[in-house]
Amino acid sequence: MQKVLAAGNLYAKGSAFGIRVLQRPRRRAGGGGTAVRKLGMTLFILTQGTYLHCQNDAVEIIIGGQEKGRIPVHNIDSIMCFGDTTVSTPFLAFCTKHGVTLSFLSERGQFYGRLEGPRSGNILLRQQQFASLYDVPFSTHLVRNILYGKIGNSKLLLQHCAREQMDAKAKQRLQAAAEKLSEAAKSLQGCMTVDEMRGKEGAAASVYFSVFDDLLKTKDDLMRFEGRSRRPPANRSNALLSFLYTLLKNDVQSALESVGLDPAAGYLHTLRPGRPALALDMMEELRSPLCDRLALALINRGQIQSSDFDAETPSFYLTDKARRTVLNAWGNRKNQVITHSFLKEKMEIGLVPFAQAQLLARVLRGDLDEYPPFIWR
Repeated sequence: MQKVLAAGNLYAKGSAFGIRVLQRPRRRAGGGGTAVRKLGMTLFILTQGTYLHCQNDAVEIIIGGQEKGRIPVHNIDSIMCFGDTTVSTPFLAFCTKHGVTLSFLSERGQFYGRLEGPRSGNILLRQQQFASLYDVPFSTHLVRNILYGKIGNSKLLLQHCAREQMDAKAKQRLQAAAEKLSEAAKSLQGCMTVDEMRGKEGAAASVYFSVFDDLLKTKDDLMRFEGRSRRPPANRSNALLSFLYTLLKNDVQSALESVGLDPAAGYLHTLRPGRPALALDMMEELRSPLCDRLALALINRGQIQSSDFDAETPSFYLTDKARRTVLNAWGNRKNQVITHSFLKEKMEIGLVPFAQAQLLARVLRGDLDEYPPFIWR
């Protein structure tokens, strides 16, 4: 199914956090008013000892010396290899030729690296992106809007769960936390630097995760949240969140590259060699609606339980069976159709990172006055 993100669909729109787009984007000379994006497949390779190679225009999957599947390459956007996966040299060239991103992770989901073909986009867009890093008013304004999206989506999740919460004390805690997030969003207006906003974001995240346990309906005490922890995750719920965040980061990075932006040149996260700072920036507003909501659904429905984790002091990791459950749920989640909060277009959830990357590119080109974050409705 093809989705059209048309320039003509971007119109003046307000939001609960005071974002305004002051004019319709201008159609540039030379066309390019409409971008078409098809949501392709992400192929997850989980079976250890799998061998991948190319046969004509298809990806062939070999396990134990036997062919287990053959998928036309034009149906695939990316391949994520977990653990012991072998690929041939011609297969690497095949992936880059056909624009298929090949990512390698440990069996437990730790990201190692990725292979991709020639970067898309023109040098003028990247030149503008790099120049904007040193434009303090632009950077501050962009980061503020990204954090409006992140804090706003976190608040909406807490409010939604508060309405369904039967325990009076838990409901009160969720409502109080949501109110604090509202205050945190308002306080961003008074911040003059990105460093100030980093502090506000950190405080808002602490408030959000302080009541995350109240969002869990499971009676399994071993699945309690007990605060955010990472690298390594110190409990099972954190391990699930970290795994989902890794999947989201991969999708956001691919989206940025597809529109010609450099995923390493970010505004909120500190620039470091090898760090996809812009991908980390852009995934902030998507964590709650795409990852946190899915994690809660998996736990609360009993699809992921404490027995689905391997414990290695001081870390926890999903078992192979649980990873398959999560990846299946992630794929189903990405195929769900929503109406984009700003574009007012129906699209699969999996296309939201691409829509946001396109919107950022339009801001950098001067076609859009402000970056509109994605708000979950």
